[in-house]
Amino acid sequence: MPRSSISRRDFLKLSALSFGLFSLSPTPNLFSKKIQTKIVLVGRKEGVSVHKLPSDESIIMYQRNFNDIINVYYDVISDDGPAWNPLWYRVWGGYLHSGNVTEVKHLLNPVQTDVKENGQIAEVTVPYTRSWFFNKSQGWSPKYRLSYGSIHWVMDVIEGPENKPWYKIKDELSSVELGVPAEHLRFIEDIELSPISTDVPEGKKRIEVSLAYQTLKAYEGDTVVRDIKISSGIPVKPTQTPVGSFRIRTKMPSKHMGDGNLTDDIFAYELMGVPWNCFFQMEDGIATHGTYWHTNFGMPMSKGCINLSIDEAKWIYRWTYPIATSDDWAKHGFGTAITIT
Repeated sequence: MPRSSISRRDFLKLSALSFGLFSLSPTPNLFSKKIQTKIVLVGRKEGVSVHKLPSDESIIMYQRNFNDIINVYYDVISDDGPAWNPLWYRVWGGYLHSGNVTEVKHLLNPVQTDVKENGQIAEVTVPYTRSWFFNKSQGWSPKYRLSYGSIHWVMDVIEGPENKPWYKIKDELSSVELGVPAEHLRFIEDIELSPISTDVPEGKKRIEVSLAYQTLKAYEGDTVVRDIKISSGIPVKPTQTPVGSFRIRTKMPSKHMGDGNLTDDIFAYELMGVPWNCFFQMEDGIATHGTYWHTNFGMPMSKGCINLSIDEAKWIYRWTYPIATSDDWAKHGFGTAITIT
C-alpha cells in the first residue's frame, strides 16, 4: 500500500481536488453522469431478459448483462405473477422482473478522517465501485468490484490515484489491504447499530423460519414483531438450508463469501462485504444475511443461507443476541434461538 495516515494539510488539499478530479478516477464514467430518480443494477451473473409484456411467458425483446445499470420508468404489478413476487419494472423496450435486479442509488460522501484504530465499518453508496491493489513494481491494479449496500472495514485514509483521498480497506477473509475512492463509502454511525428491544430477555426472543412459505418470523414471547419474506437455499444437495433448532453463534457486519482469491474477474465466486451476518450453523457457515445481488424473496435462491433484504438483515442483526457493537469484527456467543422447518 502507498503511504497512509495523511496529514491534515494533505487531507484538505486532497479533498479540494477530489470532486474536481472525480471524473478522472479509474472508475466507471457512468458515475459522473446524471442518474435518473430510480435505477436498478443487474445482480444475476447470467444476465436478465427484458420481455415485451410483464410476464415470463411473454416474448423476450433483448438481454441485459451482469452489472448493467438500468433506468426504471415505473412499477407494474403483473396479473401473471410470479405469485411470490409480481412486481415488474417498465424499462426501455419492455418489462423487467424486479427479482433479478436490485434498486441502487448514486450518493457521494464527504471524506472522513476519524477512523477508529480497529477499523470503521462503511457501506458502498454507489451502484458499484472497484477496489484497487497497490504494489511498488506495478502500482495500482483493479481487483474486486464492490456492490451497493455491501459493508467493508475502513482502516485508514490514504493517497490514491490522481492524488485523491481514498480509503484503505481490509478484506475480512484474507486480510489483504485495498484502496477504494473515499466518496463511494459512507461510515456507519454507532447509533445505527444500537440494539433493539433490549428490555426483552434473551430467552423471550426467538426466530422461526418456514422453508415451505419462505418466511422468517421474529417473536417476543408469543408476539410476532417482524414477518419477513426470505430466500432460503435451493432445496437440493448441497445447497439446501438445514432444518432443526439452532442458536446464533457468531455475528459479523461484513463477510467475504467465496473462494478468497484476489482477482479482477467480476464473474468469480467472490461476494465481498456481504452485510449483517448472523451465523447459526457453523459447520457449513449458514447465516441470515443481507443480499445485494437479488430481491427475489419468496423463492429459494441461496447456497444454504437465509437471504434477506439489506434493511431486514440489519434489523435482525440489531435485534438478536449476542449484542454486537460497531467495533466488533465478529461477536461470538450462545444467542437467539432459530428454528427452521
